[in-house]
Amino acid sequence: MAPVFQFVMRSGPTPGATFSLEGDQLLIGRDSSSSIAINDAEISRKHARLNFQGGKYVIEDLGSTNGTFVNGQRLVSPVVLKSGDVVSLGEQIVLMYEALSSDPGETVISARKSVPRPAPAATPMPMPAAAPVQPQYYAPPPPAPAAPVARPSNNLPIFIIVGVLLLICVCAGALWYIDSNYLWCTFFPFLPGCP
Repeated sequence: MAPVFQFVMRSGPTPGATFSLEGDQLLIGRDSSSSIAINDAEISRKHARLNFQGGKYVIEDLGSTNGTFVNGQRLVSPVVLKSGDVVSLGEQIVLMYEALSSDPGETVISARKSVPRPAPAATPMPMPAAAPVQPQYYAPPPPAPAAPVARPSNNLPIFIIVGVLLLICVCAGALWYIDSNYLWCTFFPFLPGCP
């Protein structure tokens, strides 16, 4: 009587789906080449591995983003699975591990030992699926917008015009002063008619 091992999905993308476990090494992940392929964003491409050792399956996490749990305990090292163990991949995917025995005289496959199923507990509010962690690259902050540069205005023509007007005003004022006070001969003795 050879044992038959399987996972039954309790929650996830296809509840009720069964995954027969056949082989010495099985890969669980989102990658389509995995032995047990589960297409869900919470599952890493190579999430966990099952190794068949001593007639039992041993599960280990492969450094997945959201973790692998057996009966609520996060895996930090390989764990031997027992019939009735609950394997969670992240927070949303729950698989029931079953070890069944097959007797050629029986017409159906039955569980090796019956495990009472616990009453469903109140389901916590589902958390949003975490996006896969992508490598973070340093991007320098964008440059600050440059302050408007004041164009140097060419004030030289303005100064020349103002200077010329001022000179004209000074000359006109001086001539007016000389003329109103009859000082022509004082300032300009070479003019005709000056003594």
